[in-house]
Amino acid sequence: MDFIRIPFGKWVEAVVIWLTDNFASLFDGITMVINIALNQLKGVLVWLPWPVTIIIVMVLAWRVAGRRVAFVAGLFLYFLGSFNLWNEGLNTLALVATSVSVAVLLGIPLGILSARHDLVHKIIRPVLDGMQTIPSFVYLIPAVMFFGIGNVPGVMATVIFSLPPMVRLTNLGIRQVSNEAVEAGRAFGCTEWQLLTKVQLPLALPSIMTGVNQTVMMGLSMSVTAAMIGAGGLGIKILYAIQRVHLSVGVEAGLGILFIAIILDRILQGFSNRQKKARHL
Repeated sequence: MDFIRIPFGKWVEAVVIWLTDNFASLFDGITMVINIALNQLKGVLVWLPWPVTIIIVMVLAWRVAGRRVAFVAGLFLYFLGSFNLWNEGLNTLALVATSVSVAVLLGIPLGILSARHDLVHKIIRPVLDGMQTIPSFVYLIPAVMFFGIGNVPGVMATVIFSLPPMVRLTNLGIRQVSNEAVEAGRAFGCTEWQLLTKVQLPLALPSIMTGVNQTVMMGLSMSVTAAMIGAGGLGIKILYAIQRVHLSVGVEAGLGILFIAIILDRILQGFSNRQKKARHL
């Protein structure tokens, strides 16, 4: 006895085609906004002389995470340039920064809604499970259908891939705020908005920053996959190395992504640690 064929893939394809046909202007508007933001950020990064960029990053790392992280950040950025990957690294940084910004803008409100309403949490949870477990290559197909080829579909696919930890950890951080702190806020006459902004979010900030950190790491891991649909940066170099079996190019590009990941991770960890210390003062 054969299985009854359920054409679920055809149904999804029909929905995507319907959205593409009926909301083309919306997707064009999103494409324009993301392109403007990405190109502006990329233009600033490329315009700055490389020593100035390294100094700015080192000063930021020193202020947030200490001298050791500042030294490592400067050294790794210099290595990136010495591998002749400076522009590609800046393109990857701009792509990840844009993707993470969108993921944070979407993830924090969704995490707040999920924490404050159990029904929303029950609806969002399986969706997040699917976003984390479905292979990232699958995201590329609707991204190309909606936004074409280039950086924008790469950004949107990266947002989908990196959004779940932002939502989950925002939800977790708010839910872990003690009932005593919430009741104290209410006793002092806080409105629901004041309770959220002055009690829950500040106390949940370490968890939220961990979500930002995880979102950045997942965004960087997605940058190679996004190169398959025209996204620029170091992913292009790795894709080229795979196609040509060019080991030296692949190793250097992979190390470039590692350098950027370590720099961003240490800076974000330093910021999170400063927030934890401020809470205990």
